Amino acid sequence: MKCSQYDLKSYLLGELGEAERRPLEEHLKACRACGEELERLRLTQTALLSLSDEEAPHKIAFVSDKIFEPRGWAWFWNSGPRLAFGSAALLAAAILVHAWVRPAPASMPVALDTQALEARLQDEVARRVEAVLERTAVQSGAEQSQQVAGLIAAAERRMEQQRQADLLAVQESFQVLQKKLNVQYRASLYSGSLP
Repeated sequence: MKCSQYDLKSYLLGELGEAERRPLEEHLKACRACGEELERLRLTQTALLSLSDEEAPHKIAFVSDKIFEPRGWAWFWNSGPRLAFGSAALLAAAILVHAWVRPAPASMPVALDTQALEARLQDEVARRVEAVLERTAVQSGAEQSQQVAGLIAAAERRMEQQRQADLLAVQESFQVLQKKLNVQYRASLYSGSLP
């Protein structure tokens, strides 16, 4: 058999069956080139096994990745923390600008006429006091008028009640007198003498 017909890699990895392995071992004893090739494969296997296993990278860069990358301001608007930081920075800048750029306060007139001001204040106070006094006088006059009217009405009611009571008493007295006169008249009729 020729050397190319033997599978040295499968032999090295132990994948050959018993029927294929025996003829290959006899060939290796006879063929020096195949023995050297097997030795090189063993060195390569030893070197590979000495390396630690590493995971394959999770993301493999593709040509299409650049197509899906955010463009322009999209990278800023699509990130919550960036947007919050940008908003806070803008607010801080606005506060600082407002602190440094203030409008000038309105200036007061330098010379005040205190006598005119005092006179105006006194006139205003006098006017308000006078208005309060007038309202109080009107209110107290109205209250007194109401009280007097109430007292007069109460007195008239009492007098009317007294008049009604007197009238009733007079009527009763007349009735009693009438009865007495009737009794005397009848008595005189029976006795024959008129009073």
